[in-house]
Amino acid sequence: MSPTPSSNPWADRATAVRTGEGLDLRKLEAYLARELPEAAGPLSVEQFPSGFSNLTYLLRFGERSWVLRRPPFGTEVKTAHDMGREYRILSRIRDIFPKVPEPILFCEDTTVVGAPFYLMERVQGVILRPRMPSGMAPGEETMRGIARSLVRTQVELHAADFESAGLADLGRPRGYTRRQIEGWTGRYQAAQTDEVPEIDAAAAWLAGNQPPESAAALIHNDFKYDNLVLDEADWTRVLAVLDWEMATLGDPLMDLGTTLGYWLDPEDPPALRELRLSPTTLPGNPRRAELVQEYARVSGRAVDHVVFYYVYGLFKIAVIVQQIYGRYRAGLTHDVRFASLIDAVRGLGQMAGQAIARQRIDRLFD
Repeated sequence: MSPTPSSNPWADRATAVRTGEGLDLRKLEAYLARELPEAAGPLSVEQFPSGFSNLTYLLRFGERSWVLRRPPFGTEVKTAHDMGREYRILSRIRDIFPKVPEPILFCEDTTVVGAPFYLMERVQGVILRPRMPSGMAPGEETMRGIARSLVRTQVELHAADFESAGLADLGRPRGYTRRQIEGWTGRYQAAQTDEVPEIDAAAAWLAGNQPPESAAALIHNDFKYDNLVLDEADWTRVLAVLDWEMATLGDPLMDLGTTLGYWLDPEDPPALRELRLSPTTLPGNPRRAELVQEYARVSGRAVDHVVFYYVYGLFKIAVIVQQIYGRYRAGLTHDVRFASLIDAVRGLGQMAGQAIARQRIDRLFD
């Protein structure tokens, strides 16, 4: 059974579908009626408002509800929005890492909603978004517990036996670091709209300073607070990890680097904190350097070359933001949230430049 609507005021909720991102309800309802006998009654659709990549909708059929995921409108980066791959990952990972929503069905017929999509269960809970309503922010002790759970959950994922889940062909761990630097550099150049020298310098530095690869693990590649569903009754308990579109096999320290890229410290410049990449400046959160120490302690892994992984995280996020901004500039999306994203690209480049210059990941602008 689908969960009943929560009375918790901070439970994550869908809202009205954004302009230009609607679904053909007639076609979708007819398709689901054929494929899911339990999908009876009129269909209503809302959209989860956060996120800049794959689009996520809440589908309701009477008392039943599911979540639909589809690629963004106007995208040409097909490999980054492979719905079939994401569905396969969810289908196989549950046996080794149960903190994922149950996948329901995959549809590759693009005539239904205009693109391939899949349905999964709705895991109801609390999600800490970068911009939270007034009064929602956890207290210091609760926030400290949530941060510990984030680290433990990431360590659990990196320790999962991906071979037993039939995921050994999900990626190519050998040479992963080199391919990531080359791949993200190429994507940036393809999506570039403005000159941002700091991003060019970061790409060159990463290419010339690659450390030895540490291990092969199942990695999420977008591991941050707003991809975690927390238990409404105990926010320090992680129920599920969302958004598996970039999951693969690779170096777990590269995955940690992405998390660090989203992790702003209270001491970071105000202009950078305004990017609101993740609610990591709330009291109770560790600083970036402390997060690394906690990951090393819980995982037992040595975290060397931390500046490289941090700069990689900043660079990758900058490229993703640049791709979204490029779609906006090209008129392929009209979401007003995207209009000033070039400023975020510049800010991330400045952070990367300071980390390289100072060879550290904290107190970069003292």
